[in-house]
Amino acid sequence: MHDDRSLVEDRLHRVLNERLRPAVHRESVPLTVERWDAPGEPVPVAEGLAAAYRPAAAGEPWGPPWGTTWFRVTGRVPAGWAGRTVEAVLDLGFDRGMPGFQCEGLVYRPDGEAVKGLNPYNDWVRVAERAAGGEEVELYVEAAANPLVEPGGDGALSDRLTAGDEPLYRVARMDLAVFETQVWELVQDLDVVGGLMKQLPLDDARRWSLLRAVEGALDAIDPGDVAGTAPAARERLAPALASPAHASAHRLSAVGHAHIDSAWLWPLRETVRKVARTAANVTALMADHPEFVFAMSQAQQFAWLKEHRPEVFAKVRQKVADGTFVPVGGMWVESDTNMVGGEAMARQFVHGKRFFLDEFGIETREVWLPDSFGYTGALPQLVKLSGATWFLTQKISWSATNAFPHHTFWWEGIDGTRVFTHFPPVDTYTSDLSGGELAHAARNFREKGRATRSLVPFGFGDGGGGPTREMLARAQRVRDLEGSPRVEIEPPEDFFTQAHAEYPDAPVWVGELYLELHRGTYTSQAQTKQGNRHSEALLHEAELWAATAALRAPGYAYPYERLDALWKTVLLHQFHDILPGSSIAWVHREARDTYARVREELTGLIDQAQRALAGDGPGTTVFNAAPHARGGIPAGGAAPREGGPEAAPAVSADRPGGGFVLENGLVRVAVDGRGLVVSVLDLATGREAVAPGAAANLLQLHTDLPNKWDAWDVDAFYRNRVTDLTGLDALTLEEAGGAAASVRVTRSFGASRVVQRLTLRAGSRALDVDTEVDWHEREKILKAAFPLDVKADSSAAETQFGHVFRPTHTNTSWDAAKFEICAHRWLHVAEPGWGAALVNDSTYGHDVTRDVRPDGGQTTTVRLSLLRAPRYPDPETDQGVHRMRYALVPGATIADAVREGHWFGLPERSVPGGAAVEPLVAVEDESGPVVIETVKLADDREGDVVVRLYESSGGQARARLVTGFPLAEATVTDLLERPLADARAPRAVDGRGVELALRPFEIVTLRLRPATPAG
Repeated sequence: MHDDRSLVEDRLHRVLNERLRPAVHRESVPLTVERWDAPGEPVPVAEGLAAAYRPAAAGEPWGPPWGTTWFRVTGRVPAGWAGRTVEAVLDLGFDRGMPGFQCEGLVYRPDGEAVKGLNPYNDWVRVAERAAGGEEVELYVEAAANPLVEPGGDGALSDRLTAGDEPLYRVARMDLAVFETQVWELVQDLDVVGGLMKQLPLDDARRWSLLRAVEGALDAIDPGDVAGTAPAARERLAPALASPAHASAHRLSAVGHAHIDSAWLWPLRETVRKVARTAANVTALMADHPEFVFAMSQAQQFAWLKEHRPEVFAKVRQKVADGTFVPVGGMWVESDTNMVGGEAMARQFVHGKRFFLDEFGIETREVWLPDSFGYTGALPQLVKLSGATWFLTQKISWSATNAFPHHTFWWEGIDGTRVFTHFPPVDTYTSDLSGGELAHAARNFREKGRATRSLVPFGFGDGGGGPTREMLARAQRVRDLEGSPRVEIEPPEDFFTQAHAEYPDAPVWVGELYLELHRGTYTSQAQTKQGNRHSEALLHEAELWAATAALRAPGYAYPYERLDALWKTVLLHQFHDILPGSSIAWVHREARDTYARVREELTGLIDQAQRALAGDGPGTTVFNAAPHARGGIPAGGAAPREGGPEAAPAVSADRPGGGFVLENGLVRVAVDGRGLVVSVLDLATGREAVAPGAAANLLQLHTDLPNKWDAWDVDAFYRNRVTDLTGLDALTLEEAGGAAASVRVTRSFGASRVVQRLTLRAGSRALDVDTEVDWHEREKILKAAFPLDVKADSSAAETQFGHVFRPTHTNTSWDAAKFEICAHRWLHVAEPGWGAALVNDSTYGHDVTRDVRPDGGQTTTVRLSLLRAPRYPDPETDQGVHRMRYALVPGATIADAVREGHWFGLPERSVPGGAAVEPLVAVEDESGPVVIETVKLADDREGDVVVRLYESSGGQARARLVTGFPLAEATVTDLLERPLADARAPRAVDGRGVELALRPFEIVTLRLRPATPAG
């Protein structure tokens, strides 16, 4: 037989696109169109409906960037359409290739009921199933003129303040049309058969039988009477669609989904509307498709619905009760997990899961993070402590170097906790259930022979929209179809339950899930990152002192509502395109303003609580919120140190050959005439920290133009071009000694200027570097290098509730791929007997490299990534003035790094008033590895004190937690402050303390009931 495959396939392509799809709505009449352009920001629905509309027409331009236009469309169903299905086709001027990234609309009835969203693949509204003829039609469309912000495009579109007012779109079609059901069904039949056919091998007989079925169907179609001949064409295809799947066919659990970025190429306010459009679409689809199951994560998005679109939320609530609209994830947002602090990561689960429990009575069991940029090794323990059981991600398929070896596996965290994890082999969280995607999922699945099933999230996402009726039609046809995986629409819980039962001995992956891509997100948008870090610290302080005041200060009321709202604001801004710095300018401009308001309110709460504690008497009370004592501190997370030698003062001297020497009896620092640190001597050991012939705190500038994702990526070749910033404007001694000795260094480079203050304080082993940069570079990255005389094969970087080791060598491609890494408050390198730490107040990006010198010694260079200057999606990323702090601590152990990191981020506060303030709780041996992370009052307002602590060294530990109040009872709880049934009980409660035994990096949450509850 001759091979006519291409002939038939090309024929199918043309007939589908040029004859069949246009014939679905062939018979139509225009609607009368009117419009009202809302001034400024979006208006309430009632205002939009009541506005003064003016005549409009198809082809008319509309929509300045980020503007809103309301359309009113009216008409009458022709009498001749009686008995037929009628729809309104409302095309705002869509580009069919970019659903979710352009103009969108939400359709309302005259009474304000939201009907459904409009997007490029969902531009219809059902008017009548069987028209009577003569029906009046009146619909309103709230149309959003969201611009497509794309690489190489108009950067001004990144913010409404710069986007201009030229219209972006033209109304394309607003008609009433007959919906030809049989034509639409034929389109779906041919779409599925044609898509499956192309995925089968050429030597597979099934491919050729499908080809002949397609040929027969096409022969049955009369291009002049598509609607009349569609049933006959469907009959020709029916046998091919009725042939069942092979017994061994891969099983796919299809879950409706619309991963909606809470902010990305649109601002937060637009996401509120995107969620409403998508939820309206989903609930409308469910009315016609009872088998449809849709999963939505991010409690914040449900909360937006409840606040801004209560009528849509009511529909969602009903579908949740029916079990078809499924809350998943158990987090406030789909947050970044690399940079979010430990307590904030816990609160993502606390606030997310509590919302779902309070609103729907649902305990979410699966953590749903398909799109975050890598996953911390601390997450499995937090997942378990939140009451969840399973974990899902897809993003690791984006790794550019190594293919991840599993799709279903046990993920083991840094503490040893394991969570059953799935990584969908379809390699997308926005599947359309096409033949190509289903075939890829089956071929790509790496657990063949041991497991048979995977999950596929389907529906338009990122910008929202969700599943379409076409996707549901595909799912129905491939439920049991020869040559295709079996597809079953079902809730995620059903998939995980079956997958877990089928594959209980799945392989184990230990440690972080490092994404070998998007490493620039540790650095982009420095002020957003700084706002997050500082907000986390202020929340820690506010809760600590508010809890202390609630027990100590008569009349003081714990600010539950204000703290709850502030936490939710900070958690929202940890979304995985806000905190990583990969959103448009508008998002980060608003984030800076939000963080300023958060700082002001939290500072006020801290001051109020501290003043209530300090009293009105004479003197000054110094508060220490860090979990480690400082000399002379009368109140804090740990008891004050007493006794011991008084710290030697810091002194300074001129350095021979230029520069200065700073010394405090613990450390001697030499700053040369270039303003570079050429020596940091640990006086206790006589050990030099800086590598021979090298200089520390060396600022280095690299060209930074990644191949694809500007704000997201740092590609390894950036290191090929480097400029050491050694030019000097000024070098002066700023503080000669006493409490501190400091040197001021000023440099200019390119269009930028940097001023650094290098300070050595009395009693401290840390060389503090306060850096202010007026940054005006483009496509550059600024690093601060510390070449250390240390033989370190690995570095230790703080992560949530512990630390993670990463190699400094590049033995394997997995090692080499980690050329940029994330650390929280500190990064430590060491050899047996001696090490050094770098601590920081707001920097996350680091790199660590090693080199063997001619003298045989090894230099380990630690660099902090301070600033970047990508052009997309914010063309003005990081331009302007920044202030950041970091410090080198020579002779530091990991325990020292933990302590210094807390001290660095939680400065002492002095308040008028001399009242003695006993610590609320403290670890008896505060120099040990058990660290108190959080002190607060219980969320249920019963007056119990909640303490969260963890083992920080990576070894087993015993500790005694002492309380500054009579203790009636101590209970180990989960993150939501519920008793843990399988927890090891505290060894003793004697009225003033609890004895604990912790495994490495274990997190323990204690609920402490005072003998006299707080008011």
